[in-house]
Amino acid sequence: MEIMQIIGIALITTILAGVVKFGNKEIGVLISLAAGLIIFGMMLGHISAIFQVLRDLANQANISMIYLGTILKIVGIAYIADFGAQICRDAGEGALATKVEFAAKILVLVLAVPIIVAVLQALLKIIPV
Repeated sequence: MEIMQIIGIALITTILAGVVKFGNKEIGVLISLAAGLIIFGMMLGHISAIFQVLRDLANQANISMIYLGTILKIVGIAYIADFGAQICRDAGEGALATKVEFAAKILVLVLAVPIIVAVLQALLKIIPV
């Protein structure tokens, strides 16, 4: 099972980074970052499979690929921002992590505006004024 490999990587990295951080905190953070990137790389195949399923469903439902693309970008921003914020927290930069999360929220809002406008326009067409 793939989750066992991920947990193994995480446990080994936690122990190794913990030992190294006593001597050199920067190397400990780099070890954690490398493990995070390895785990992320292991998930890329699954992510692409999810994207393909969503594309197929959007085509079957006649949903514009523009909207699906926007939603996928929003999900991507959320995951990447969380990953970046956790790296900042691992490095002891909690304030910077909070700023990364704030920036992600703003970017999500910017991307969501066209979808919100489209939903409101569809509602206005349905509801007589």
